[in-house]
Order: sequence, then structure tokens, then C-alpha cells
Amino acid sequence: MFDMRSIWKGDLSFGLVNVPVKVYSATESHDRKSYQVDSSDGTRIRYRRVREGTDTEVDYSDIANAYESESGETVILTKDDLATLPVQKSPEISILEFVPAEQVDPIYFDKPYYLEPSSKSPKAYVLLAKALEETDRLAIATFTLRNRTRVAALRVVDGVMTLQTLLWPDEVRKPDFGFLDEDTEIRDQELKMAASLIESMASDYDPSEFEDRYQEELSKLIEAKAEGSEAFPESDEEKPEEEDSEVADLLAALRASVKDRGSSSDEDEGEAEKKDTAAKAPAKKAAKKAPAKKAPAKKAASKSSSGSSGSKSTAKKAPAKKASRKAS
Repeated sequence: MFDMRSIWKGDLSFGLVNVPVKVYSATESHDRKSYQVDSSDGTRIRYRRVREGTDTEVDYSDIANAYESESGETVILTKDDLATLPVQKSPEISILEFVPAEQVDPIYFDKPYYLEPSSKSPKAYVLLAKALEETDRLAIATFTLRNRTRVAALRVVDGVMTLQTLLWPDEVRKPDFGFLDEDTEIRDQELKMAASLIESMASDYDPSEFEDRYQEELSKLIEAKAEGSEAFPESDEEKPEEEDSEVADLLAALRASVKDRGSSSDEDEGEAEKKDTAAKAPAKKAAKKAPAKKAPAKKAASKSSSGSSGSKSTAKKAPAKKASRKAS
């Protein structure tokens, strides 16, 4: 259950079906909170809204917005002026169409919101969520939030319908770079080696594997300052000089990268093998400490080949066989 309050309530309109929902912000910042101070003595810095060229403060309620018209004139709009905009007031998220998920480029994704069913029965909500997952499509919807009409993609994240606002087409800049017009020659070997490097680094994305090192180091710096100690003492080792020049042979660099990745994989496998060997180490040590007991053990095994002791003896011999194979 969320601790925060819903920021919006309305109906998710799906054909003739209306699903009452509550809207919550799906993200929050994990940055450390701070405020500005004078570095000399720590006195807090305050900002005031004053008239330009004077020290006279202006009340927030008296502040308006100035826009420039197409002819270049300055037009002042007050809050009352903005309130006259014919923005749709209906608290409704209207689903317009369902599109293949791959057709919406992630560059258009903006802010995500979670939708929680607000009716007594969540059946209609769950039905729509499951249908979205089954069809692997995104629902394109429009709604009004804070007096602004927005277009959004409705999708399911961990069983919860998530409304991801989308940028308008004119809000996404078109890349205009010189190299796009150049005919850059790529050799087949280079392309194959680059693909090989990508394959060697292929993995499944797990967000929990990544950490915000800046925030970790910032917290360490804050605590060290509070204690009067040094957070990051300088090392005596000389820092390697940064290479500013471009790689002369791209293919050689790719090959070296693939080789490096391969050696890392071998090291990981070696570590796993060491752990497996370490787990069986006690049985080996016991065999080394008492070599004279091997003969009695064989006799005991031959006398009671049909008993449980025979199976135990066989289990003890297994590690020794594995060791002999490695030695050969």
C-alpha cells in the first residue's frame, strides 16, 4: 500500500466500460536533500521575488506570465486568463487505440504514473490489465492533468497498469549531425568483431545490479565532514595518463576487447570450479591424513558389499578419483 496520496482520480474509459482509478506518481528522487548557504559561515540563502531594478517584493498571487506573440508583441496572461482555456474538465482517461509495443520508441516516454483500482471490485481493472499483457500491445490514451492535455501509453508493470505520459512529436528534437551525411566505410571483419563483443557482453537486465555511486560517495563525504575526517584520501600511486588520441586500429581494439571478455569468463568459471573443489576438500584431507586406513576400508567394503557401509566407502572414494583425473 502506498504511503503517498493519489494525485488524481478519474475513470479509465475502455469502450463502454469505465474503470474507476486513482493515479499515483510512480517515481521519486533518491537524491540527498540540501539547501543553499553562504560558504563562509553557513548562513542560509533566501530567494525573493522582487521588481527588476528595485527591492520591492511582489506577492505570488500578483505574478503573471508574459508571452511573445507571433508579431513580437509581449502579451501578459494572468491566472484568470489561463482559467478560460477550454481544457477538457472531465476526469477521464480515454483509451483511443491499441498499438504494438515496439512501435512506440522509448524516446517518447516521459513520466510514469501507477493506476490503482478505486472501485469495490477490481475485476474490470484486472481484466483489462491481463488483456493488455496477453495481446502485447500498448493502449494509447489522452487525459487532462493540471490543466494540460496529455497523451500517454498504458501498459502493465508487475501486474499494475502504468500510465506513461508521452512527449509530443514536436518536443523530440531531430538529430542533425554532420556524420549522418558521410559515407563511413565499415569493414566486414570490424562488424563481425563488434557483434562478437556485443554477444560476449550479452546479459539479462537486472536493475538491482546497478548502484548510484554518486549518491553513495556523497553520503560518505557528508558523514566524513560531520566527523571531521577525510572521506577520500589521495593515493600515492600515480594516476595513468588519459589517452586523448583515437584508436589507430579499430579492429585490433575490438579483438583485444573480445579477448579480455573471454579471459574474464574463464576466470569466473575458474572461481566456480575452485568453490566446488573447496566444498569437497574435507573428504580429501581425511584421506591424506590417514593413508594407512585405506586397506582396512577396502576389507570392510568387501565383507559388507551388500550393506550400507559399502555405499559409504564408495562415496569416499569418489573425490580421490576426481583428484587423480585432474592430476593426469
